[in-house]
Amino acid sequence: AALPRQWFPKAKGDPKTGQEEESHTCCGCRFPLLVALLQLVLGISITVLGFIMAGISSSLLVRDTPYWAGIIVSVVALVGMVMLCVSYQPEEKTCFQFAIKLVYFLLSTLSLITCVLAVAFVAHHYSKIMQFTCDAVLDSCQCKLETSDPLSRTFVYQDVSDCTSVTGTFSLYLLLQMVLNLITAIVCLLACFVMWKHRYQVFFVGVRLHSLTGTEIQQQKV
Repeated sequence: AALPRQWFPKAKGDPKTGQEEESHTCCGCRFPLLVALLQLVLGISITVLGFIMAGISSSLLVRDTPYWAGIIVSVVALVGMVMLCVSYQPEEKTCFQFAIKLVYFLLSTLSLITCVLAVAFVAHHYSKIMQFTCDAVLDSCQCKLETSDPLSRTFVYQDVSDCTSVTGTFSLYLLLQMVLNLITAIVCLLACFVMWKHRYQVFFVGVRLHSLTGTEIQQQKV
């Protein structure tokens, strides 16, 4: 079987080669690299916003401040940037390249699931805050869903002097987290699609090329 075209050096004067390069570039960058850059920017944004949210109240749960989702996405983006910035040579062994691509694909899938979970947790908390009735008690903010019911559950936000930081600022942060995590989930899905669509043959050929012996290559040429 013939090896794919991308494993051989391309001639500078080949017009077809130039058209193929332009079709896979955007603003001078390769399209998969732009996906990894988007993952990095979104991951850092989610992480920073999550830590800011955690600083509003010490009693907030980890699921309500999804900085963990941003950290995972940032790590995935770094793996993708390392993978896409490596120049592939037909003479070099490809087992390491195959492993990096497989790890990037699996981590992108994990990031997709993580971001969807983050959206679900944040959306649930946001829906509750929109129905809260809150009162400031000492250094805490106590909120209830139904003030008329004495047995209604009370949600306490510790180290909060003003309840507007919960019903106003924190709810805005939750909304931003929903939007950012939803966009990041779409970007991670796009990364998985790009890897599966345009890189699947590279996975197979990488392992196969590494396992071929000199005799087998001569037989294929014949």
